[in-house]
Amino acid sequence: MQAQVPRPTLAESSTLAVPIPRVEAQAPPSARQATENREDRAFGILVLAAGLLITVLAVLLVLSMLQAGFQALAQFGPGFLVGTTWNPVAHEFGVLPAIFGTVVTAAIGLLLAVPVGIGAAIFLAELSPQWLSRPVSFLIEMLAAIPSVIIGLWGLFVVVPVVRQLESFMGHNLGFIPIFSGPAFGIGLLSAGVLLAIMVLPIITAITRDVIRYVPNTQREALLALGATRWETIARVVLPYGRNGIVGAIILALGRALGETLAVSMIIGNTFKISPSIFSTATTLASLISTQFREADSPIYLSALIAAGLVLFAITVVVNIFARLLTWRLGAYPIGS
Repeated sequence: MQAQVPRPTLAESSTLAVPIPRVEAQAPPSARQATENREDRAFGILVLAAGLLITVLAVLLVLSMLQAGFQALAQFGPGFLVGTTWNPVAHEFGVLPAIFGTVVTAAIGLLLAVPVGIGAAIFLAELSPQWLSRPVSFLIEMLAAIPSVIIGLWGLFVVVPVVRQLESFMGHNLGFIPIFSGPAFGIGLLSAGVLLAIMVLPIITAITRDVIRYVPNTQREALLALGATRWETIARVVLPYGRNGIVGAIILALGRALGETLAVSMIIGNTFKISPSIFSTATTLASLISTQFREADSPIYLSALIAAGLVLFAITVVVNIFARLLTWRLGAYPIGS
């Protein structure tokens, strides 16, 4: 007679057939991970505070200028922007001639500096050998570090005599055109524009050179493989590929030209008038503020000067907004379109 083996129960058979996995509790994060998380949070808060600080400083700057210049803006209204009289004795203030001088000198400076700067950048990045491009690049960047007072003195004793001779020649041959009419003083809008061109040239050249160098070589090789010349490659691929960066360089140079003070004050003549001739003396907003701030002997005079600074700030903001819109529009079009 065989001994009967007891059968396992249903619970026992299921346990034997399908083992139930054991759920282990996750280990708490290590002390090192907790420290890294705290450091990340602290770093995020720190950079957020830095960004907010810059925004707060900009807002406080605008508010303080509005508060200080409110008296002049409220008293003269829109006439402060379109008025052509600046008479501290009679307390009559209008900054249109200063706006005119600011825009004209900056435009002359960019007109002269942009072609030269982009051409020099193309040469340094695409055509120049290393033994030449490195010292030339160093000299160009060192030019940007020269104090403006030194450039102003150099412009007064070197640029002004040369411009005077150029104005005499142009006035003798092209004097029938209003823009080239008038006596050749040497100091004035043209001299200030030439000096600004020299001052912004390193900015345009250095940034454009770096932008061109960062264009991928595959872009060049693709067009060269199709039989394009070196010039066609630069004109159709390199410059269109880096056009946003080049426009940014030009806008940075324009901001420097609009806000330059001391060097321009030394050779522009500082006369408050609007003339169609680039040979004429004039003034800029920055030059107006720097030359007359010490003479502000009344609250309305001081308020008018601060309001002029606010106008210059507004022009700079408008230029930067226009530049941002322009770069976005250029970025929306493919290369070669």
